[in-house]
Amino acid sequence: MKNLSPLPTIMFEALVRAALLEDLGRAGDLTADSIVPKDCRATTVLAARQSGTVAGLNVAKLAFRLLDQDVDMVVHTPDGGEVAQGQAIASVSGPARAILTAERTALNFLCRLSGIATATASIVNAVRGHKAQILCTRKTTPGLRALEKYAVRAGGGSNHRFGLDDAILIKDNHIAIAGGIRPAIERARAGAGHLVKIEVEVDTLAQLDEALALAPDAVLLDNMSVDELRRAVGMVAGRAITEASGRVTSASAPTIAATGVDLISVGWLTHSAPILDIGLDYREL
Repeated sequence: MKNLSPLPTIMFEALVRAALLEDLGRAGDLTADSIVPKDCRATTVLAARQSGTVAGLNVAKLAFRLLDQDVDMVVHTPDGGEVAQGQAIASVSGPARAILTAERTALNFLCRLSGIATATASIVNAVRGHKAQILCTRKTTPGLRALEKYAVRAGGGSNHRFGLDDAILIKDNHIAIAGGIRPAIERARAGAGHLVKIEVEVDTLAQLDEALALAPDAVLLDNMSVDELRRAVGMVAGRAITEASGRVTSASAPTIAATGVDLISVGWLTHSAPILDIGLDYREL
């Protein structure tokens, strides 16, 4: 697992607060407030219902603590760690009302982010032994990009662009509207600052040959066959970073990585990864 730095709370506090407000509605938690005595305290455990990789514990903790600062969380398996089915991830103790009211919001974030980390880890493990890095894309849930990209890092992957202002990525529509690869790259280079990298998407080896003549920093080899990828890596010969993309799965990733590409980008890690099933279980004091 890579050295994983937690996100500063300020980066996701507004998201968690908005999610709690959405759940609390106009009258608060009618169930917990009517059933649970105000001074009641409880100890609970966040437990994995299936094996996977954990991500999002700080987000879950904030959900509880925004309702009551007296809620305490003790982490047993940190973000980026592997858990087995039934394993305790963290213990949560404190005012029972706050724990019950924040439960679903905390789990929504934790299950979603842990699902992304788990999916990422499956592909990272599949290509182990090859130089290729696994990347996510900008195909993220609106508003959750920083958290979802963090979850990819927790799973051992790396991040592509965070937004449109990170780098220049010339895709097929840019090329079509610009009138070709050459004018697209030339205009991009004229408008880019000295620290801005330029990547161009190519669908064929002929396009790749045309792009390489203009010395981009990276080439995105989109939906190429394994044979084409292997030939493309040979054509590039280290002159640019090579990135493979298109319908990558844990099963196909090793074959793609074996072609020698530097990067493999996988959009579904953030737009379609299933959640990791995690529950909150009450423990008798």
